[in-house]
Amino acid sequence: MSVKVVAFVSAKPGQEDAFVEAARVCVAASRAEAGVLHYDLWRETEGEQRYFFNELYVDDAAVAAHMASDHFKAFGLAARDLAAARPLIIKTLAIDVAD
Repeated sequence: MSVKVVAFVSAKPGQEDAFVEAARVCVAASRAEAGVLHYDLWRETEGEQRYFFNELYVDDAAVAAHMASDHFKAFGLAARDLAAARPLIIKTLAIDVAD
């Protein structure tokens, strides 16, 4: 069963460009992972203007492989200095409501 992960991150003021550049490397490498179906970075247009990672994996094993990847770990280290706070990460499963 596919797994959707969404993560909200606020960059420190003045660190937005550096955050996006670090994310760019992670997003590109993540898209090349075998179990990744979709991996994008968005930004809110209002309010906090948080960054939003929109991720879709084939299964839980693919999520675990992503979390163990060198590029994800490198981004996590960079984000410690660039993010205003710990990210809000939400892991979800699809609910089939179609008839």
